[in-house]
Amino acid sequence: MKTIVTIATFVAMALFAQLSSAQEVSDNNAIEQLKQQKERVINVEKEALKKEVEEINEKLVNGEITKEDAQRLKEEVAKKHALNIENRIAIIENKIAFLERNGGSTIELLEKDMEYSLTFLGFNFGSNKDREIRYDRRTTSNLVIAFGLNNAIVDGQSLDDSDYKISGSRFFEIGWAWKTRVFKNTNFLRIKYGISYTSNGLKPTDNRYFVENGNQTTLEEFRVELDKSKFRMDNLVVPVHFEFGPSKVTETEKSIRYSTRNRFRIGLGGYVGVNISTRQKLKYKENGDRVKDKIKRDYNTSDLIYGLSGYIGFGDMSIYAKYDLSPIFKNAEIEQNNVSLGLRFDF
Repeated sequence: MKTIVTIATFVAMALFAQLSSAQEVSDNNAIEQLKQQKERVINVEKEALKKEVEEINEKLVNGEITKEDAQRLKEEVAKKHALNIENRIAIIENKIAFLERNGGSTIELLEKDMEYSLTFLGFNFGSNKDREIRYDRRTTSNLVIAFGLNNAIVDGQSLDDSDYKISGSRFFEIGWAWKTRVFKNTNFLRIKYGISYTSNGLKPTDNRYFVENGNQTTLEEFRVELDKSKFRMDNLVVPVHFEFGPSKVTETEKSIRYSTRNRFRIGLGGYVGVNISTRQKLKYKENGDRVKDKIKRDYNTSDLIYGLSGYIGFGDMSIYAKYDLSPIFKNAEIEQNNVSLGLRFDF
């Protein structure tokens, strides 16, 4: 029994020490955030005053009000925002003084109305209803889905004379992307990066299929009429883009958010990754039997995948293009590079 009491006492002391340390850090952070909030309050009120004065000047130019009315209105809005600053700063300074005077020991109980919340070793137990909102969220994430037409640029050959069907060759991509604002006070430039699964398909023309002959992979005519001939490469890539474009700013006392929703954007960059699978599917009829062959092998395709990509669009949808700098087949006598064009959605 004594052992149990001793262990319980030790755990309680550890919990108290952890909570005390966490509380001290939280209080210091809270005070620092409140001091920064004072500057933001002044900037927000000044910006609001500037807009109201511009509206008054516009009414004066349009002849809606007289010069005397404009001067009176400017004085009224200036007084209003000066009082707003004074009152809001006083509230913040009272909070700072309260934190400094009490050392934060009673703040959580008073502000959360006895709401139970315990943080121990970085984990939160209990209610997180009043979890602190991060003022500036510079990194966000989203799902990426893209699809469209796929083909190959063959050395010395145009797409009009392609060995692959334009409408039948397609690509698909699905992945997760993170977007980080580069500069502190503007969201015009962002870095977008993530990880994606891509599938590039090619459908040969003229009843042909791929044949692996040693270190060479070539297109050859099949022995019977093919119902379907499709070659597919699956890759796992890491795309990185510099994204440009305007955004909407929403600022309050507690947060600032930059939104690119329903905004024009351009992304330029590239990708690097690995080939995880190569396969060929053949469908045909032979001796009265329908045959379906699914052949999975190396086909001398490149193991390392890298290339250039870009997109341009509005809101969630963009026109998307990518070009593999790495050749489709290693040691090929005639180099071929995969190229894709389609639509991209950032949800």
